[in-house]
Amino acid sequence: MLRSFFIALSTNKSMRAFSERSTIGRTMSSRFVAGMSVEEALSACEQLNREGIAASLDSLGESVATEAEAQKSAAIYFQLLDAIESRKLNANVSVKLTQMGMDFDPALAERIVAGMVERADRANSFVRIDMEGSGFTEATVAMTERLNARWPGRVGTVLQAYLFRTESDAERLIAKGIRIRLCKGAYKEPPEIAFPEKSDVDKNYVKLMERMVTSPVFCGIATHDEAIINALRRFVSAHNVPKSAFEFQMLYGIRRDLQRKLVAEGFGVRVYIPFGTEWYPYFMRRLAERPANVLFLAKNFFKS
Repeated sequence: MLRSFFIALSTNKSMRAFSERSTIGRTMSSRFVAGMSVEEALSACEQLNREGIAASLDSLGESVATEAEAQKSAAIYFQLLDAIESRKLNANVSVKLTQMGMDFDPALAERIVAGMVERADRANSFVRIDMEGSGFTEATVAMTERLNARWPGRVGTVLQAYLFRTESDAERLIAKGIRIRLCKGAYKEPPEIAFPEKSDVDKNYVKLMERMVTSPVFCGIATHDEAIINALRRFVSAHNVPKSAFEFQMLYGIRRDLQRKLVAEGFGVRVYIPFGTEWYPYFMRRLAERPANVLFLAKNFFKS
């Protein structure tokens, strides 16, 4: 119930406008959002790197309506890639296709992202194409395949365990050597195409996770779920899977203690660092994914 409530709020324009203007909204979101500016995000990245944690930088924003807006969003990513190279950061970037014009001009979005991947290639970095709602799944996978054919190993995408189609998508990408980030999924999807029950999503996640870490393609296991993390610990030990075959991926501000613990155990860890003024939809989806975050925020906000 709470999950549906926060997903609905993520698309509520009035609530978004109020929250993004309010001091309370910005203060509460700061737990999960690194800041409003590129420099704040880069500073967060440098701090994580000092702790042995890699980063994926994401300039928040979705569904632009004009080419000018798409190019403005893209300019931030080129700035990030320049900084990754010049500051020698252990980082890559994560980008949403709707932020680059996918809604109104898919060819424009592909040209923009191709430029990013080419820049990432020169910077010895990587572009992760984020997965959005199911209406974009096929186009996202197909674009990733085309770009990887031009710049092998410099681009990957995200697959969502709650979609029925994900197992076949995983095999499709693995066959082409394309790196996958596996997550559970945070958009509202109909039961005709997605598992409605958390237990089924978790079961599918573990199945996909085990397939990915035993494939020849490096993958990102994106979860804060300790039951799943412990299951993977046991699996890699039992099947002699090297820790270099994958990395754990987590969100900025969530389970920092667990991030450090995994690093101390010799696992690779990458933290997704979102930043920017358009933080509201992202923030609401984080609350939808894990309603316990609401209690955490309330406790810390009202603490004297």
